[in-house]
Parts: sequence; structure tokens; C-alpha cells
Amino acid sequence: MSTLYNRVIVTKRIPGENLFPGDVGTVVEEYRDAQDKIIGYELELFSADGHTLAVSSVPADAVREATAADRLCSRMETAAV
Repeated sequence: MSTLYNRVIVTKRIPGENLFPGDVGTVVEEYRDAQDKIIGYELELFSADGHTLAVSSVPADAVREATAADRLCSRMETAAV
């Protein structure tokens, strides 16, 4: 699906990584199985001002590619306040 450095949209809640549907990340690594099928991604997530918030591992079925129809939104981390 995705290639390195593309933006993706998180589609599933991933509590251990503090990710929610709609979060936007950049693919920084792909994880593949023995048959070379992509099974997961390493995502870098940024704050609105460009600082890295987290680098998180997610399964491949938990993200989709960003499109021109996607609107970027904001949610505030309570720990950042």
C-alpha cells in the first residue's frame, strides 16, 4: 500500500501507542513477512508546529493512504498542556 515517507491516516484506535482514528503519520519504515508482504509500519507523528510527538509501530491494516479529500484536524494531548 504505502511507500516510505508518505502520509497515512490511522483508521483504528491503538491504545498502547496513544493513536486514534484520524491521526496523521508519516511512514518511516515498512515491516514485511517472509513472503515480502507488508505487515506493519513505523510511523512518525508530528505536532502542528512540526515537532516529533512519537514514533509508533502499527499493523498494516490500521492505516490507509491520505488523499486529497482528507482534511487535517487537531486534537490536543493533555500531557502537552
